Amino acid sequence: MFPHFEEVHMLVKKTVREFVEKRVEPNARRIDQGWYPRELLREMGALGLLAPHAPPEYGGPGLDFRSMVLVVEEVAKSSPALATIAEVQGAMIVYNLMHYATSEAREKWLQPAVRGERIIAFALSEPCCGSDAFSLETKAEKRGGSWVINGTKLWITSGMYADAFLVAARTGSPEEKHKTVTLFLVERGSCVEVTPVAVMGVRGTGTAEVKFRDCEVGDDAVVGGVNGAFKVVLDDLNNGRMCVGAIGLGIAQGAVREALSYAKKRRAFGTTIVNFQAVQHHLASVVAQIEAVRGVVYTAAYFRDKGSELFPLYAQVAKYLGSRLAVDAARTAMQIMGGYGYSTDSKVEMLYRDAKATEIYEGANEIILNTIFRLFEKHET
Repeated sequence: MFPHFEEVHMLVKKTVREFVEKRVEPNARRIDQGWYPRELLREMGALGLLAPHAPPEYGGPGLDFRSMVLVVEEVAKSSPALATIAEVQGAMIVYNLMHYATSEAREKWLQPAVRGERIIAFALSEPCCGSDAFSLETKAEKRGGSWVINGTKLWITSGMYADAFLVAARTGSPEEKHKTVTLFLVERGSCVEVTPVAVMGVRGTGTAEVKFRDCEVGDDAVVGGVNGAFKVVLDDLNNGRMCVGAIGLGIAQGAVREALSYAKKRRAFGTTIVNFQAVQHHLASVVAQIEAVRGVVYTAAYFRDKGSELFPLYAQVAKYLGSRLAVDAARTAMQIMGGYGYSTDSKVEMLYRDAKATEIYEGANEIILNTIFRLFEKHET
């Protein structure tokens, strides 16, 4: 048992591992071919795996973010795409509704979101603004008693199939950047237009461009208060980046498992290639990185649960190291497996494509390094 973890966390790990073996692994390739796994999300919700930190009154098991990290890590070993959808829904959307939504919004959306019965997409990035998120151009204007939202969002996970969208919109002067951005919960309807976006990896996530055309919502749809998006989004991104570190950890373990299995069967020069020291060193190097990153990811989750001021720093480090590990491990596994690893018949080929996304989404790694430096400098001074 890893430090900072208790018996309940091992039970969570056992439950999610059994679910992955029975339901996720058999459908992993189907998801990669474009199938949006809504039924698996519902099953995860029923098992308490979609938002483990949600309390019983909202349909969750009342656990913590250490449990959330274990869930996405295990799922990512088989399907990083499903793990990505789950972490956005659980670690970001559900958390937001619990802590920042109005009572009306919580009453309508929270329990269905925890159970996976309703999917809510996080709509922040725009064609103009990815890393520079608070330069967004989507606008929300007060007209009478309603807010009217217009704008375009891009790269939105679950955008094709979401029942609602948590939309970041400008509610004041663009010159004030993050000080005039507000989050709104917008239900899918005729004012919402979605267009699929083809992506290299994490296919099956329903990635989309989403256009909002005169979408009207009331004050009860505001999440985090008018002009209060900055704090909510920071919480979102820290939770999400910690979970991306766990996804990277899962991808790396899945890749090593595939490479080791192959190396024990593939024969060359009179023996199986697992007996070659070069292959052993490749695998050992990745295993060493996995265990190092595991420590960072799990410690980040522990700090999150304990409310430590070190959590934001560890969340960034988990994301940065976990994503680099995912890419390195998948590349190494493919090298060991040679031509077969490069073929689309190989699971490692899928993991390699999926791994690259972890260096980009939830904050490109260059932005993560900027944040790590700022947080490091803050703690040092």
